[in-house]
Amino acid sequence: MWEFFLFRSFSLSLSNEEKIKQVLSERELKVYWGTATTGKPHVAYFVPMSKIADFLKAGCEVTILFADLHAFLDNMKAPWELLELRVQYYEQVIKAMLESIGVPLDKLKFIKGTDFQLSREYTLDVYRLSSMVTEHDAKKAGAEVVKQVDHPLLSGLLYPGLQALDEEYLKVDAQFGGVDQRKIFTLAEKYLPSLGYAKRSHLMNPMVPGLTGAKMSSSEEESKIDLLDRKEDVKKKLKKAFCEPGNIENNGVLSFVKHVLFPLVGEFSIKRDPKFGGDKTYTDFEEVEKEFGEELIHPGDLKAGVEVALNKLLDPIRKKFESPELRKLSSTAYPDPSKNTGKGNPKVAEEDELVPSRLDIRVGKVISVEKHPDADSLYLEKIDVGEAEPRTVVSGLVAYVSQEALQDRLVLLLCNLKPQKMRGVESQAMLLCASIEGDPRRVEPLDPPEGSSPGERVFVEGYETGKPDDKLNPKKKLWEKLQVDLKVSGQCVAQWQDKHLMTKLGHITCKTLKGGNIS
Repeated sequence: MWEFFLFRSFSLSLSNEEKIKQVLSERELKVYWGTATTGKPHVAYFVPMSKIADFLKAGCEVTILFADLHAFLDNMKAPWELLELRVQYYEQVIKAMLESIGVPLDKLKFIKGTDFQLSREYTLDVYRLSSMVTEHDAKKAGAEVVKQVDHPLLSGLLYPGLQALDEEYLKVDAQFGGVDQRKIFTLAEKYLPSLGYAKRSHLMNPMVPGLTGAKMSSSEEESKIDLLDRKEDVKKKLKKAFCEPGNIENNGVLSFVKHVLFPLVGEFSIKRDPKFGGDKTYTDFEEVEKEFGEELIHPGDLKAGVEVALNKLLDPIRKKFESPELRKLSSTAYPDPSKNTGKGNPKVAEEDELVPSRLDIRVGKVISVEKHPDADSLYLEKIDVGEAEPRTVVSGLVAYVSQEALQDRLVLLLCNLKPQKMRGVESQAMLLCASIEGDPRRVEPLDPPEGSSPGERVFVEGYETGKPDDKLNPKKKLWEKLQVDLKVSGQCVAQWQDKHLMTKLGHITCKTLKGGNIS
């Protein structure tokens, strides 16, 4: 029975499995799972929590590491002064998650990284390891975990080595993590024996795609559902989630059913009108996937079923955080960036703080473009921004870009302006372009990074965690005030106050208009 709980749903090499079985033939397995205390945990954290429950059922000794030092080293995602508060938040919210799925806390050990990572012995091992690991290996190991930028800080190169050393200092037999950490695990297996330490086993769980189809990320508001989101927020985010009929690839909603609901609940139910098949409860994910792929389950019904099941998991967590103490902890550990007067968050005197995270800028794909029937200078475009239906956009690009050049290309859209009618047609977003002041002939749409997908959120460096307004209030003229500082650099990179506009894949650019304005 322990083999069923320990090895189900894992990516695990044969050598790792044999090593684990050898340990289990002699004593209980010691395993740890670590999480860097950066952005707020989201619902994808239920995937490792379900495996931690399996470890405990298999009789393992489990340690949860709150990696506060790692959080700081990862491009300073967690300011030093907030580390302790974020550790407290993570501990409380993860305990609430485990309680919501019936995991007894008395069988777990919680430890904070800086409780041992600042010791003399650990520090000396960091120096020893740094004399062996090449810059290439360190960068490669952290490629899927550490934030990637053009000019990385040295701290990000240290991150993978520290995670490897944690295995020795926690005295475990195995480390557990997502498949995005596999390169760090490879580094640990390669270099720990060079320090005279044992090679540990590694267990990996799959990553759940976000609501936009890519990896669910704390720094991308549109990609994830926060553990403390209200029911109306859950409904709204699921309604906007990418869930194309019959598409079972990169479908975050379907993956959540597979990797969270079935392991934790054991079944999945949908409610629908009898003329569309009536209510049904599934006890096997393969049947859900097959019927969705054959379009026997409508995306709306799938989302509605996930909404009900997810709220049942989140209700105990929300209830726990109703206490004044935990509400205060949440707000102090994650202060509103617009009210922070530190570096990267300018203090302003306006009633509404001017922070670019309030802009809902997304990658869009032009799926059709035609001339406006009543305006020769305007295009009507249908643009996919990762929602159930494409948005209608009216743009004045006829004189600058041909229909053929716009068709099927990726663009950037500002999605939370108030819709406006332009010659009788309502435009539901603004297509962002670069232009040169004084030269009306030069206008170019901005370009997202290669490999981008519709719906991916665009953010400004330093403002990754802010939440966009539902709709920008036109009376406040927030867009107009922020737009003044939107420029194109001498390297053709889009910037706001000299900070880069980005997606998770890299910088927003334009082809030729160096020094242009963005509007």
